[in-house]
Amino acid sequence: MIVGVLALQGGVEEHLTALEALGATTRKVRVPKDLDGLEGIVIPGGESTVLDKLARTFDVAEPLANLIRDGLPVFATCAGLIYLAKHLDNPARGQQTLAVVDVVVRRNAFGTQRESFDTTVDVSFDGVTFPGVQASFIRAPIVTAFGPTVEAIAVLDSGEVVGVRQGNIIALSFHPEETGDYRIHQAWLGLVRKRTELAI
Repeated sequence: MIVGVLALQGGVEEHLTALEALGATTRKVRVPKDLDGLEGIVIPGGESTVLDKLARTFDVAEPLANLIRDGLPVFATCAGLIYLAKHLDNPARGQQTLAVVDVVVRRNAFGTQRESFDTTVDVSFDGVTFPGVQASFIRAPIVTAFGPTVEAIAVLDSGEVVGVRQGNIIALSFHPEETGDYRIHQAWLGLVRKRTELAI
């Protein structure tokens, strides 16, 4: 199983470490040819506006969006969630997204870097609950609305939606890769395997 990590900026190495620890073969994705043969892709956190600009600069945005629309499994964290969203409450000037997940996202919903925090979050999908996932919220977004094809899979005690699923896409506001809690990576790899087996 070959899984890519969009390696334009942000927490690339942390996701590579997580995936390789779980037995996946990984590839850094920077240009369109790096997408060939992938069975899934991770979009890491970082700075969503920089991610957008670099993806367009390296001509990877459009082919990536097309693959996702065709069912390529995606695991996204923080800025990755922003980059997948169809709508942003508060986009930066000129900011674009892949517009492949039917959600409205608010950037920097908890404030600046100084308001970053760690907590635990229960994450539930496919009838399984992963209790107390260790989560770092770093200038994190939240989901303020979502369409009928999207389910909320992680909600803070204060009510904010911080994780969603749409088909083969898992997108989180927070960073489990920063804490060494790889349970959601492992569950997502299970989705990748199922899709690969169905295609055989």
